[in-house]
Amino acid sequence: MASVHGVRIHSTVAQKAQSELFTEGALKYLAALHRTFEATRQSLLTAREDAQRRYDSGVTFDFAPETKAVREEPGWQCAPPAPGLEDRRVEITGPTDRKMVINALNSGAKTFMADFEDSSAPTFSNMVNGQLNLRDAIRREIDFESGGKKYKLSENPAVLIVRPRGWHLDEPRVTVDNQPVSGSIFDFAIYFYHNAKELVKRGSGPYFYLPKMEHYLEARLWNDIFVFSQSYIGLPQGIIRGTVLIETLPAAFQMEEILFELRNHSSGLNCGRWDYIFSFIKKHRADRGAVFPDRKDVTMTVPFMDAYVRLLIRTCHKRKVAAMGGMSAQIPIKDDPKANEVAMAKVRADKLREVTAGHDGTWIAHPLINKIAREVFDENMLGPNQYHNLRTDVRVTAADLLDTKVPGHITLAGIQENVSTCLAYTAAWVGGNGCIPFNYLMEDAATAEITRVQLWQWVKYGLRVHDTGELITREYVDAIIDRTVPTIKSIVPGVQDENVKLARDYLKGQIRKQWPSEFLTSDLMPFLAVKDGVEPKFQRAAL
Repeated sequence: MASVHGVRIHSTVAQKAQSELFTEGALKYLAALHRTFEATRQSLLTAREDAQRRYDSGVTFDFAPETKAVREEPGWQCAPPAPGLEDRRVEITGPTDRKMVINALNSGAKTFMADFEDSSAPTFSNMVNGQLNLRDAIRREIDFESGGKKYKLSENPAVLIVRPRGWHLDEPRVTVDNQPVSGSIFDFAIYFYHNAKELVKRGSGPYFYLPKMEHYLEARLWNDIFVFSQSYIGLPQGIIRGTVLIETLPAAFQMEEILFELRNHSSGLNCGRWDYIFSFIKKHRADRGAVFPDRKDVTMTVPFMDAYVRLLIRTCHKRKVAAMGGMSAQIPIKDDPKANEVAMAKVRADKLREVTAGHDGTWIAHPLINKIAREVFDENMLGPNQYHNLRTDVRVTAADLLDTKVPGHITLAGIQENVSTCLAYTAAWVGGNGCIPFNYLMEDAATAEITRVQLWQWVKYGLRVHDTGELITREYVDAIIDRTVPTIKSIVPGVQDENVKLARDYLKGQIRKQWPSEFLTSDLMPFLAVKDGVEPKFQRAAL
């Protein structure tokens, strides 16, 4: 592994991957990105905190008056689709372990979003081995054999898109000038440096999904990094493409501005539905009127979610880019045909809702669901996309995006499910697993975050259980947590006792806070870093 002034790797895990990825050129590039852009990232994170204080004081969300001209100017459009991104009718997502990468690329989906974010627990081993797996997949050197079964890349695999971590996360295992680098910049830099030219040579390009943004200036930062990076390695401007996940409430009011900032590198927007619900609750943390019922009741057809979908489709097609649908969390139920039929009917209905609304594609979490999603889109979207469907009938106001009317109740079953999901996911995540199947749903960080903030919200505002009339207090939830802890090993086989205890203590602590933490991943990252050998002084955040 190369030595570069000011750059330090604080973990010795995954030495093979480190030796191949952390070349002198790669580390110099990473350091250049950090030194050029880290101060801007920090200022933008501070701006998030300032904005939250305004929301807490009662300042409402609205479309920004200073960018009215951008929204009203009809003349600008985003870049045309890059090679392989014209038709994105089904996109499969998942973490970057070697088997998953091969299965996803072979799934029959049009693209594969390889995820370093919500479906990956960011142990250093997961992050750097995942990078190595993607490098090998691009070069068709990823085939391997395990347990007597051969895993081999097909002749026409899906187009690869990579999702780096969000702006809020550090990468504490790597420091530049004694500061942890941004998780976003680390994931982007290592992938881009090693693969951009190879991807272009093979007729594709470096394509990304950009998560968790809350302001158009955060999109501008990404665009500045793209411009810098293409120049740095000698590629033409406009080779990179980024699809932005609209998964925070502030971003919903800035869709056009985000596209405008990235217009020369944009490949559209995506309805990141689960994180959007999480953000809606979190941003309204000081508003008792924004308390939601059971998680299952907050569907895509409730008013605020429907408005967000319609606005996203109209915005994207106005600017000639993809309006991507979201994730159906259902996964196949192999041992119960009737239950599986019901679950797959929900998937089919969800995909039909998306394509008839005007979406250009959708997400799936399991290869066996590709057939259902593909059939729905093939029957209802005859061309490669629906950019022509301008949805000029859509009129979405700020009030529509903020409509908190959600029919339903807070039930004992809903509380129990939230507790089970949060405990199981947290314990799994600290153990290195970023997505878990539970009750035939694929749970990742976003769905776990909803459970966490809902439990906090119900305790904070003294709600009652619909079934029994009981008050939802800290002690009431504590008792459910304690009853649930012994069941976690049946949900996450092999999970360690110490991780279950940590999850229990974490959740009990969360429901006692004045405000919920911004992200459980930020809170728990120090535990992963310590396991990877990082000294506390090199970490910016701690519980």
